[in-house]
Amino acid sequence: MASSSHGETATQTTPTSSANAGNRNGQAFLQINNLMKEFGDVRAVDNVSIAIDKGEIFALLGSSGCGKSTLLRMLAGFESPTSGQILLDGKDIVGVAPYHRPINMMFQSYALFPHLSVWDNIAFGLRRDGMPRDEIAARVEKMLALVQLSAFGKRKPHQLSGGQQQRVALARSLAKRPQLLLLDEPLAALDKKLRERTQLELVNIIEQVGVTCVMVTHDQEEAMTMASRIAVMSEGVIRQTGRPNDIYETPNCRFVADFIGSVNMFSGTVTVDEPDHVIIDSPECQHYVAHGITGTIDMPVSIAVRPEKITISAEAPEQSHNLVFGEIVEMAYLGSYTVYHLKLASGMLLKATISNTLRHGAFDPKWGDQVYASWSDISMVVLTQ
Repeated sequence: MASSSHGETATQTTPTSSANAGNRNGQAFLQINNLMKEFGDVRAVDNVSIAIDKGEIFALLGSSGCGKSTLLRMLAGFESPTSGQILLDGKDIVGVAPYHRPINMMFQSYALFPHLSVWDNIAFGLRRDGMPRDEIAARVEKMLALVQLSAFGKRKPHQLSGGQQQRVALARSLAKRPQLLLLDEPLAALDKKLRERTQLELVNIIEQVGVTCVMVTHDQEEAMTMASRIAVMSEGVIRQTGRPNDIYETPNCRFVADFIGSVNMFSGTVTVDEPDHVIIDSPECQHYVAHGITGTIDMPVSIAVRPEKITISAEAPEQSHNLVFGEIVEMAYLGSYTVYHLKLASGMLLKATISNTLRHGAFDPKWGDQVYASWSDISMVVLTQ
């Protein structure tokens, strides 16, 4: 079991490529079954299974080379699977040409035609499909209104900001009313502040249309903000799938705990194993965890503690477990919070994130101060994988 920071428990399983949590209402709208893609001796996507519900925004999250873009390209039809199934609304689309799939893909570069106006960029696919002119006009105007660019229809792409170009690309992708929308690093070309603002705009537009969406990103914040569920990928395998808060609060393995957000990872050994708690010894301290785990005495485990779960103080708190003493060797003021790095006797660097609403009292730690760091018995996740 993996102990939750909210006093719950989550089943600790070996990392797996199965991700069927989305199949809550019978047959999923998008069902990926045992999908495999090999490039020579390299297995880019390794036996991946995912179930995605209609109307869901689903994120494939991972670092470069983990297989997420290859998986997206197989959904689009730009790559052929080595084996496996892709079922869209119950129909297997493996082998169906990209232009015959009810799918549109928005690329990282947006791929707008520079010589065409915004209006004509959005109309391009509709014209190729032979839609009547009056219907094209009505559809384009509706898309422009949806992305709040009605006044920009006559402009060329180079006359727009990066955020406006992104919305034109989205309008063009939605104009043909696809059953499935694929987004490949949709906000990577935008600066940080514009990206943060556009994330919510994009989600609102997608939810208003009601299209099912699969997005690829390496940006954790983007995935956590935009997606209803996330699949964390590594080396072609899905390590964990869940809602953003589940992925963050109850990671199922060391890789996910370390990849998502910031985490302090202790290595220890189980010394007490009771139904309602375990005690784990590590070189830094004794950890009292208020939930049992599936294991045995002397079993090696990892204990993950998020920096924001940690409290620092000048005086020792009244607890003997989950308590360390160290020197502040680094600190970074980041506006709403400050990050402290404590060097412990074992040599480990412990990170604690403290809200700056709490920094106006008598305790105001500085570089070189010796302080205590502590955390509660329900703020840890115990990992056996």
